Amino acid sequence: MNISFIGLGNMGLPMAKNLIDAQFNVTGSDLSPSALEALKSYGGTVAQDHQQLIQNADVIITMLPSSESVKSFYLGELGILKSLKSGTLIIDCSSISASVSREVASVAQNLGIDVVDAPVSGGIMAAQAGTLTFMVGGTEAQFKQAHPLLEKMGKNIFHAGASGSGQIAKACNNMLLAINMIGTSEALNLAMQHGLDPKVISEIIQNSTGANWCIEKYNPVPDVLENVPSTQGYVAGFMTDLMLKDLGLSMEAAAEVKSPVLLGALARNIYTLHSQNGHGKADFSSIFNLISKV
Repeated sequence: MNISFIGLGNMGLPMAKNLIDAQFNVTGSDLSPSALEALKSYGGTVAQDHQQLIQNADVIITMLPSSESVKSFYLGELGILKSLKSGTLIIDCSSISASVSREVASVAQNLGIDVVDAPVSGGIMAAQAGTLTFMVGGTEAQFKQAHPLLEKMGKNIFHAGASGSGQIAKACNNMLLAINMIGTSEALNLAMQHGLDPKVISEIIQNSTGANWCIEKYNPVPDVLENVPSTQGYVAGFMTDLMLKDLGLSMEAAAEVKSPVLLGALARNIYTLHSQNGHGKADFSSIFNLISKV
């Protein structure tokens, strides 16, 4: 099977590597020369132009930064959708607007092309380990078609529903994650201001009714856990600006159906402030520094 992978960033490159390791033929495209060199070193092929991406591709996988970039890549003036052969499978792993996912899928359906939206959760470490969570939107048949590829890159693969449902699931998950991280940071900071050891209060919470993923797996206080961004100067991980983007998508999804998201909107405002203060490139757990005023 020939796979064209577009978008070899912090997430896309290790995902492509896992497909290469699983003996798929992967041709890649990215604006970063270093990412392309890395792909070649893993055994992949670098596409010289869009034609090379299209000509032998059985599957197109995209991991692009925005709704606009996905729409341009597939539907724009130079978009590739109209040039793909009937029967091609598109797996879009970008985190974008559900409405754009539905638009791409609708146009593709008329061309005999299958599209699933399959945004991911888990971060860079999960991408490297092949343990990502995929939230997939599309028909049952399309989900089954994509599953053998997704399982080479992820551990938890869910069929969320019809086209666009993967994007809605991702928006809901990350909105809750942002709220949880802010609440966790507030609780830990309060305990520390009263003199409690952050490791002790983290253990107490994790074994009580406040237990959550942020406390156990991604603690925002430095040196509570090893190998998490907070202990490494909040470098890498999931950037504040990416969380802010996903919170924008959750607000868009809420507006579409007039659903109240009071804490989600507040979380977006808090992360906006954090980004405006110069921390957009820092991991989103660095919100602890805004709350503790470090």
